[in-house]
Amino acid sequence: MSPFQLNDPGSSFHDLLQSQYPQLFLGRSETLPAGSDPQKLLQSVPHGTTILSLRYRDGVLICGDRRATEGYTISERRIEKVFKTDKTSAMAISGAAGPCIDMARLFQVELEHYEKLEGTLLSMEGKANKLAQMIKANLPMAMQGLVVVPIYAGYDLKRKMGRIFKFDIAGGRYEERDYYSTGSGGRDAKATLKRLYRSNLSPEDATRVALEAIYDAAEADVATGGPDMLRNIFPNVKLISKNGVEDVSDETVKTIYETMMSELGGR
Repeated sequence: MSPFQLNDPGSSFHDLLQSQYPQLFLGRSETLPAGSDPQKLLQSVPHGTTILSLRYRDGVLICGDRRATEGYTISERRIEKVFKTDKTSAMAISGAAGPCIDMARLFQVELEHYEKLEGTLLSMEGKANKLAQMIKANLPMAMQGLVVVPIYAGYDLKRKMGRIFKFDIAGGRYEERDYYSTGSGGRDAKATLKRLYRSNLSPEDATRVALEAIYDAAEADVATGGPDMLRNIFPNVKLISKNGVEDVSDETVKTIYETMMSELGGR
């Protein structure tokens, strides 16, 4: 039996990368340069901020603002924080932008690799467990401040419902029933979700609730980007149902915000 067979990673691309190419492995432990100021170095790393997810009548919605910050400076106004991971699921990222985006891309490859080798899709629990393993592998980097905290959401074809999973930095996986928000503006967004959320929301109403939650978070949190009408920059929103992952267009988001601001002005 060859050494490769003894260390066969099976259908996991993540395990293959870890065992065969450790120099490329996402969770490899690295130390900061000698004599460096960890606080200053971490402040120079762009961080993504507020993300959220909520269930609606046909499935689940996932959303994120577009701002990344370096300390008290806006480093990016158009960063993508919501990624389609397979046909019926998506993830949103908050934390250190570089590791977050790397993990999202690796997770996409992980699910595609599994499907090609096994000829079938992982269950929702299986996908969430795979992501939890990646987050756990990133723990050495998280302990140095490069934290990755995603939300994973998708439509469960077996249960015929939308599902939302949250994680901690050590790879703990937990399921939320109705809605969840995290990031620097997560607490403010969650307060809005708690106030406005209802079961069996239509796709349009769910989108309105999510966008209002991002708007309220941006009003209270300097690191969260609200709607930028001048530059036409708006939060990313994806609707996930049995039919797949659908992007809500910027034109639709802009129209919702214009209506919402008109109503707020009228009050």
